[in-house]
Amino acid sequence: MNGSVWIGVGIPFLGTALGAMCVFLLRKELNATVQKTMLGFAAGVMVAASVWSLLIPAMDLSKPMGNLAFLPAAAGFLLGIGFLLLLDRVVPHLHLDGGEQEGIKSGWKKSTMLMLAVTIHNIPEGASVGIVLAGAMAGGSPITMAGAIALSAGIAIQNFPEGAIISLPLKEEAGKGKAFALGVLSGAVEPVAAILTLLLAEQITPYIPYTLAFAAGAMLYVVVEELIPESAEGEHSNMGTVGFAIGFVIMMAMDVALG
Repeated sequence: MNGSVWIGVGIPFLGTALGAMCVFLLRKELNATVQKTMLGFAAGVMVAASVWSLLIPAMDLSKPMGNLAFLPAAAGFLLGIGFLLLLDRVVPHLHLDGGEQEGIKSGWKKSTMLMLAVTIHNIPEGASVGIVLAGAMAGGSPITMAGAIALSAGIAIQNFPEGAIISLPLKEEAGKGKAFALGVLSGAVEPVAAILTLLLAEQITPYIPYTLAFAAGAMLYVVVEELIPESAEGEHSNMGTVGFAIGFVIMMAMDVALG
């Protein structure tokens, strides 16, 4: 793997780590308005990335199928939704809104289950980076390395608030050092998922339209199931909408300008 690929793999993790560093810079948790704006922002980035970086390239790669070019994208998308639905039902985790534990019941600590909730988010993000990088490396596809780096940068931007949002609530329970470590650890799954995907590049290249759409489905599951409901709950929900619009436009512009 060349330098550009390693940069693409590492940038999203860096975004999470920088966000987790907020435990050393802020005395208390983010207020509800800021948190809702950040959640909406993350949702906007993920929706735009799913459309421009994943679903549109998936259909472009399937153009030889003519009017049926949507089929690989549709099939992969539904499989991605199903995969995240399965993880959501199986993995014990707890969302930031403090609701009931989801997944298989366990006696794990709150900090562990909050971290697992974010980890579930990060698996499809890491896989999407790996899939797009694999497509750029394969050649003969509409996916460019610049577009792949744009996707990585967009995910890193939305990972920054995510790293802060997961780490700050854990500061009182676990202490600054452990809260930072847990925030960073929640993001470590992204480069792991990206590298594993790249190691399978030769095997997945013939199926890239399906894998791109799979990643899009998994990411949009997170947006619809968790990010948007959490950003819209309670007062100041309009700030979640504002954050969504800003994140969507930034990611859309990056993908079109760099891709």
